Amino acid sequence: MDQHAMAQMLDHTLLTPEATAAQVIALCAEAIDLGVFAVCVSPSMVSVARSALDGSSVRTACVAGFPSGAHEGAAVAAEAAIAVAAGVDEVDMVIDLGRAKAGDWAGIEAAIAAVRAEVPAPKLLKVIIESSVLTDDEIVSACEAAAQANADFVKTSTGFHPTGGATVEAVRLMRQTVGLALGVKASGGVRTAEVALAMIDAGASRIGTSSSAAILAALH
Repeated sequence: MDQHAMAQMLDHTLLTPEATAAQVIALCAEAIDLGVFAVCVSPSMVSVARSALDGSSVRTACVAGFPSGAHEGAAVAAEAAIAVAAGVDEVDMVIDLGRAKAGDWAGIEAAIAAVRAEVPAPKLLKVIIESSVLTDDEIVSACEAAAQANADFVKTSTGFHPTGGATVEAVRLMRQTVGLALGVKASGGVRTAEVALAMIDAGASRIGTSSSAAILAALH
C-alpha cells in the first residue's frame, strides 16, 4: 500500500483531555500536510478543528460518550447534536459497556439509534464497542446492534481502556459480522505501519491513530 492510499484510511487523532487549542491547530496543520482522511478530536475542540481545516479536504470527527460509555443515551445524543451544530462531519460514540456485559442489546441499539437521529447522513456515525472488554459473542452482538441502528462504522476501541486497544482478531470478527454493509475502524495502539497493514488485512477500512506521520513515513 502506498502513502496516499494509507493516508486516506487514517483518522489523525488527539483525544488527551489536556490537549489545548494550539495543539489541535497543530494537529490539523499536520493532517493537511500528511493528506489524511480526517482528524478526530474531543467535542470541545470541534470548532477549533473546523476552523483550522477550513479550505482543506480533511474531515472533522469527534467522540461522544467518551471514553467510558457509561452515559444515558439521551446525553450522548445531545452531545452529538452539539457537535453536528458546530459542523462536525463524523461522530465516534462509545456504547454503554455495562449494558453490553448485561446483554441489554435492545438498550444499546436504542442508544445508538438516538445518536443516529442527531447525526444524519451524509455525516458518519461510528460506534466504539471497546472490543478488548467483550467476549467474541458480545462483539458480534454489539456489531449487530450498531448495524440495526443504521450506524456507518463499528470501531474497536477508545484507546483509553486498561484492557487494551485494537487486535487483528477483533477486527476480523467485526468485519465478518458486518460484512460490507458497515466500515470497520481499528483504533487503540496502532502506532506502526506494520500494525496498520495487519489491521487492514483483517478487514479494517479506517485506522484511528496519533502516529500517522510515523506510519506514513514507513511506506516508501
